[in-house]
Amino acid sequence: LKRAHRRVKCLPAHACECYIPTRFCILVADACRHFPVILLFVIPGASHHACEESWEEIQSKKTIRAENEVEANKLVNNYRFGFRKWKSHVTERPFADRSEVVKELYSELNVIKPHAGQLITCGNVFYIFLFGWWVSLAYFLVGTLMFITIIGVPYGKLCWKLGCYFLWPFGNSIHKVQFVFHPVVYVGILTPVLAVQRRFSTYVWLLLGYPLLVVVHSLACFISWILVFTIPVSKMNAQTLSVILLQAPEDVCISSSSQRKVNGRFSTLLCCYHAANWYYYKYTVDGINVFAVNLLPLVIVALVIGYIDRENQYASSDVKFAIAIGSIIPLSYYIGMGIASISAQSNFAVGAVVNATFGSITELTFYITALLKGHREANPCLQEVVKAALTGTLLGCILFIPGICMIIGGLRHSEQRFNSRCTGVSSALLFISVGGVFAPTLFSKAYGNLVCDACTNSTAGNGTSNSSGPFVCHNCHYDLVIGPENDCTISTAPLVYTVSALLPVAYIIGLIFTLKTHSHIYDIHVGEGQVTGHHGTVVHWSRWRSLVILIMATVLTSACADLATEHIQPILNQPNISQYFIGVTVLAMVPEIPEIVNGIQFALQNNISLSLEVGGCIAVQVCMLQIPILVFFNAFWDVGFVLLFSDQHLWASIFSVILVNYIFMDGKSDYFQGTALVVVYLILLALYYFAPSPSCC
Repeated sequence: LKRAHRRVKCLPAHACECYIPTRFCILVADACRHFPVILLFVIPGASHHACEESWEEIQSKKTIRAENEVEANKLVNNYRFGFRKWKSHVTERPFADRSEVVKELYSELNVIKPHAGQLITCGNVFYIFLFGWWVSLAYFLVGTLMFITIIGVPYGKLCWKLGCYFLWPFGNSIHKVQFVFHPVVYVGILTPVLAVQRRFSTYVWLLLGYPLLVVVHSLACFISWILVFTIPVSKMNAQTLSVILLQAPEDVCISSSSQRKVNGRFSTLLCCYHAANWYYYKYTVDGINVFAVNLLPLVIVALVIGYIDRENQYASSDVKFAIAIGSIIPLSYYIGMGIASISAQSNFAVGAVVNATFGSITELTFYITALLKGHREANPCLQEVVKAALTGTLLGCILFIPGICMIIGGLRHSEQRFNSRCTGVSSALLFISVGGVFAPTLFSKAYGNLVCDACTNSTAGNGTSNSSGPFVCHNCHYDLVIGPENDCTISTAPLVYTVSALLPVAYIIGLIFTLKTHSHIYDIHVGEGQVTGHHGTVVHWSRWRSLVILIMATVLTSACADLATEHIQPILNQPNISQYFIGVTVLAMVPEIPEIVNGIQFALQNNISLSLEVGGCIAVQVCMLQIPILVFFNAFWDVGFVLLFSDQHLWASIFSVILVNYIFMDGKSDYFQGTALVVVYLILLALYYFAPSPSCC
């Protein structure tokens, strides 16, 4: 037993089921008091894939805990290759299961809750300077107007009371009197006179006072909603506009915290304690994050000023380009939500098709519209911008997204671990894809002819005619047609089409490997007792609704991409900024902002594996799907797109892939490794910033 104890690798008890199937194990317990160990004997012929894994890989196994079947399917899809990683829920979570912080975000303002905290906070003081003073001033002016009309005196008194209230509403409350004695309902005595007087007073209020306050409260509601963190102010203004101002003035009662009515004669209409809450970044509307909801009007603004103001009378091309690019951000978020919803409610085959079809639709619409515009205007500069955007997406997904996730996750969690074998699959596919994409470029450099547009003798300017002096050449590039010594011309087109056909095949093989034959390397399963089933599950978007939103978002993305390419020329004409830099930064990374946010949220939850897969999934799709689609699109509709990249794109991409594979080798991450990736990314951006623009631009 002593010799066996020294030789047998000791494992925790819960790891046994991960290592050896039950039917192939014989557990022998040692009754010796000195060596209370368990020996594991494995029968030959058993499954070996789990036994060969290291302890770090066992630690990285994931058990998913989900509220329902749809949510569990979405979480499982996050770990599958070829699926976009989605953080937000696609189903409506039960309100009772939410945390107290989240419950506070969705609470109504017509309930008086016990409050023991301070009312004088930074957010409440900020409310006075941003909203309180001018809302109160509007009430005093409207109240004065009601007093001038004489018949609207009751509403004037109410406006003055509300003016004092909205200057500092925190801790105070507005009530409605439930049982009040009105002479109007006293049948038989002076009823017609009082009823007519009250009716005319209401007419004056609805014609003069209420419309002015509608404008004031609507403006305050809009501003506070756009700021997100002041959504309680937006709720307060909406409640006032829709309920309080439509009550009879004698039915409204305002009381402070020390004079609060609690008996049955009063019902609470409004009670607010805080003007701001920092947790409102979690707030969602129909499953959509509030930031994406607030950015959606940019799409309408971009379409209106882009297609109506053709002559740039009201907005310049720079402004139109910025708005069009910004409008792609919420559309990308809606496309991601639609993809996740359909995938979560379908089998993995349908989900894989939807992800492959719509996962790259945002980028492809921009690239294709830019190539079409460059072809119509005979402007080859846009082709170089598209290549720079493709390279920028690769660099951002390989370096920046994993790097920023490692930094943020490492600051909260000292060291994070991930399954190095799973990451190795993505890394291998990344090597294959990058090698395939840049193979025609390497081929042209190995066998092509170097052609220079302008060569001058550096000694000719000295008045000499020495033809043997050094020459200075500009705008040098390798010819697309390669001519060997025997004058037999060879074109790079067959190699380009061959590579473009093989890369999607490699993508499909990767799907089969990770989803079917070797799905055990992910070992993702749903914890017992966590799933309640599909019955009773409320899905934010059904399959058909998701499909309609996907199609609409795709059409709108095409329109916004068309506007962006139409007004990009003034940006490209900037003398101090390289066109390479614009393509690598703005055009490449803006559509990926929702993915970056998802990756950061995964890292904060100590799920660095998904954070790394976010960037790897996008990079692989760029090389294995987007670029082949562009190549075959150019074959059917010649827009001048040639799969030959500059040296800068080539070596930057290859160096990035080698670096990130070296960092992922040990299966651990911390903020230092993330900082290294981000610093390298910034160095490459500086290289593009100071690089000269392409010769065709």
